[in-house]
Amino acid sequence: MLRQRIITAIVLMALLLPALFAPTAQPLAILSLVLIAAAAWEWGRLNGLSMRGAMGCAVFCLVICLLIWSERWAHEPPSLLWPLVGGAWVLAGVWLVRRGVEGWQSIPLAVRLIAGVIALSASWLAMFQAKVYGINFLFSLLLIVWMADIAAYFSGRAFGRHKLAVLISPGKSWEGVLGGVLGVVLMAGIWVWFDAQWPVDSLSLFSRLYARGWGFLVLALLFLVAMSVLGDLVESLVKRSAGVKDSSRLLPGHGGVLDRVDAMLPTLPLALMVLQSLL
Repeated sequence: MLRQRIITAIVLMALLLPALFAPTAQPLAILSLVLIAAAAWEWGRLNGLSMRGAMGCAVFCLVICLLIWSERWAHEPPSLLWPLVGGAWVLAGVWLVRRGVEGWQSIPLAVRLIAGVIALSASWLAMFQAKVYGINFLFSLLLIVWMADIAAYFSGRAFGRHKLAVLISPGKSWEGVLGGVLGVVLMAGIWVWFDAQWPVDSLSLFSRLYARGWGFLVLALLFLVAMSVLGDLVESLVKRSAGVKDSSRLLPGHGGVLDRVDAMLPTLPLALMVLQSLL
């Protein structure tokens, strides 16, 4: 298992790093489009579709993303797009977690499928737009999720006593969430300092938030980390409803694509929503 995880991680990094550091956003947009289509296929399977039906779900997601690309939304998104996507994530995410695993199947299948495709398409667009803003900005968004996950894992193992949502994800604790927040805030403070010492072409999200003061930066990061946890809980809820541990076996040793991007689905669009409030 460990060998599979390492090989898969090496292959993914070999594909991802050139796209991340490419001078334009197109290579990352293409690579992430493939991953999002795979995640849409997984979404269809998790919601009971046949192999053919799940492929249709992936094609539907691809078509939406390509239409978005043709309209150049990564460069000039509609003014209400991120507030609408962000508001929907906050309201729907909290509602779903409150209803629990049992409530998922009571939602009409068409609603579940369409909502999932919209969430995936919005996350793809957010990744695309973040790359357009610059590599420093993009990395600051991605590191919010990665640092929150890593810090939460270690603090949860060391201090976790109070379960966050035992019926959805028994391994998560409030102590882990707090550790994730502290890890992200510490990283943000260091990043702001580096931005000030060695200016680059694009400011990070952290420096942009810091322009409103430390209080605003910390509150914004607290919100984004909370939403990354919510994204993880929503995917765990769907998997428990489907009776599976992983969203698929597309990534040997790591599970599925959704397992790797679940926390990013709300976090990337909401980060752009917060950024838009500064403009």
